[in-house]
Amino acid sequence: MSIYAKLTELGITLPPVAAPAAAYVPFVQTGNLVFLSGHLAKKDGKVWVGQFGKNIGTEEGKAAARAIAIDLMGTLHAAVGDLNRVKRIVKLMSLVNSTSDFTEQHLVTNGASELIGEVFGAKGAHARSAFGVAQIPLGSCVEIELIAELA
Repeated sequence: MSIYAKLTELGITLPPVAAPAAAYVPFVQTGNLVFLSGHLAKKDGKVWVGQFGKNIGTEEGKAAARAIAIDLMGTLHAAVGDLNRVKRIVKLMSLVNSTSDFTEQHLVTNGASELIGEVFGAKGAHARSAFGVAQIPLGSCVEIELIAELA
């Protein structure tokens, strides 16, 4: 099944690339690797604000990370023109806006990892890091970046 057929089956429409909020570009390709800049969680078109351990829970965080995965796939599509060219999702790095006693960053990040795996199948199995941080730009609850390898 093509990546686009899977997205349709899941009821997912890829968004356009968001304009950078600072001095960077949304993606860079070098050789057969594509590096996507960090994407902030959004809800209803606005930054999804919150801090885990204070005013947002793990399940809501998984939904935020899943929403980021959809944005990342939209940017990856814009970067490569056809998601079927993706040979492998190499790595996700997730920053989770957390209090010092919140320890479920890995579970929040599963929202993105699980969707990437569902869409890309075996090509979506990736290495990953999930960090708890004191704050993320604009107060976002989660930020995720992605590296992909092209065929």
